Amino acid sequence: MKLALIGASGYVGAPLLQEALNRGHQVTALVRHPEKLPAHANLVAVRADVHDSAALAEQLRGHDAVLSAFNPGWGVADIREQFIAGSRAIVAASRQAGVRRLLVVGGAGSLHVAPGLQLIDTPNFPAEYKEGAEGARQALNMLRDEHELEWTFLSPAALLEPGPRTGKFRLGGDELLMDGDQPGRISVADLAVALLDEVEQPQHIRHRFTLAY
Repeated sequence: MKLALIGASGYVGAPLLQEALNRGHQVTALVRHPEKLPAHANLVAVRADVHDSAALAEQLRGHDAVLSAFNPGWGVADIREQFIAGSRAIVAASRQAGVRRLLVVGGAGSLHVAPGLQLIDTPNFPAEYKEGAEGARQALNMLRDEHELEWTFLSPAALLEPGPRTGKFRLGGDELLMDGDQPGRISVADLAVALLDEVEQPQHIRHRFTLAY
């Protein structure tokens, strides 16, 4: 497939890029610093600004699917506003480009831990991640109102860590997956496996799903 990957040099995006290339897909990596990416026969690295939806639409045109690992950066002061604005621009650009399939990696904060209670709203949710998590929650809410694109939103386990690619994990829906009485874990490599599986064999169109060991 011909895939457009937004944020391909980031913590989540880099494993997604590796997994896509390992599976033989042609990837256009849309990043702020294309010089950071390694050379590969199936990779074209392009400098992109997600906030410029018109220019982004031209870069997305002709692809089979858009994969977004967009994150403004945890050190950005207005991360929530940037997350929402960037997510809105990516949706608009995908529509304008005529690419119906959009897969977004978001956060675990919007997963439910009890009826009517999301993880982000619990007392012990880390304050340093709250603004970014709120941006990701709003991005999911925005997608749920989107009826033109065939979108999928992937929330990782509560603990998203470096680690090996095992290809073995549990899938879930809107509820936080637990490991006994502790929050579940997943490696970024296995998160990439789950998202590329969804690209190749869609199971969650217009739905959010999650995963954990």
